[in-house]
Order: sequence, then C-alpha cells, then structure tokens
Amino acid sequence: MRRIMILAVLAVFAVTATWAIAPASGAAKPKPKAKAGKRLKKKTGAKMDRVAVIETNKGTIKFRLYEKDAPITTKNFIDLANRKFYDGLKFHRVVPGFVIQGGDPLGTGMGNSGKHIKLEVSQKLKHDAAGVVAMARSPDPDSASCQFYITLAPAPNLDMGYAVFGRVTQGLDVVKKIQVGDVMKTVRIVPGEAKK
Repeated sequence: MRRIMILAVLAVFAVTATWAIAPASGAAKPKPKAKAGKRLKKKTGAKMDRVAVIETNKGTIKFRLYEKDAPITTKNFIDLANRKFYDGLKFHRVVPGFVIQGGDPLGTGMGNSGKHIKLEVSQKLKHDAAGVVAMARSPDPDSASCQFYITLAPAPNLDMGYAVFGRVTQGLDVVKKIQVGDVMKTVRIVPGEAKK
C-alpha cells in the first residue's frame, strides 16, 4: 500500500512539473537563443540595401545599390569600390541637364577595368528622375566595365538600354555641382538602412 502511495505521489508530481514547464497550447513559445557569434534574423521582411558613398572635392554623394534587381552590375561596382579602383578618378563627362559620368581610369571615356559585364536591365529600373545611377558602355550592350553615370534629369530614352543599379539618396545638390575634372577622392560601400 505504501508503495502505491509513493508511486501516486510521484505521478502527481511528474504531471504537475510537466504542466509547469510545457507552455499551454496557443501560448507564446520562448524565443530561440542565438548561437555564439551569430545573430538571429528578424522576420520583418526588411532588406538591408548597401550604399555607395562617393567623397568628391565638391562634397558627398550617397546612393542606394539595387542588389536584388541588378545583382551582376552591383557586384561589379562593389568589387571595384572595395579594390579602391575609383579612388582618385575624375568625372570626365558632364552634359548639363542630362548626366555626369566618371569611373574611367584613363579620364577620356575610353578606359575600362579589364573586365566587361553583361547588360542587365529590368522594367522596374527606369531613368525616371535626377539621381539615377547606371553603367556607361560602348555601342556593344555587353561592354559595361567601370564607367558609370548619374542622371541630372529624367532620361527615359536610356531605359532598357543601360543598366540602372542605384539611386542617389543624399547629395543630389553635389551631383548638380560636378564639373569635368572634379575628383572622386574615395568610393566606399557601407551598410544601408532597412527598406521594405
């Protein structure tokens, strides 16, 4: 009899302990802990867009990179910036009301980085305002390399012919002051702000 009472008490204790530990159905589950050195991903649907920061002799220009919609083009630009390829290069072309252009190591509009990328266009990415950033190229659609331009006004005639890969988020006033011979002191890639 004593043995049955002990077993009954242990059974009640086990059931009570299980109820205290296990969450009730529908109750919030505890958040998983991050492993050492790793962060948990937030499920907010937000994506961090990286930003190019161009320090010029006229001021700072920042533009968001469209890595999701132009992955080939943005990777090429990021790789060149990370190699410090653009540091010290000049804006060699300015067409008032149209574009400023730079990124040519020769400073003539004829130079390249030694690598060319395939033309990457999208109906989503348009030359619809001042501040659109895209790759310059020769008549060959797959000839873009390192030269890029920033629009000074909408240029819909360039849509689907040139790879748009970013948009100015800060420093459009600086873009509008750029003249032939102005220098890109540095070009760096930094984390951006969350965009939905």
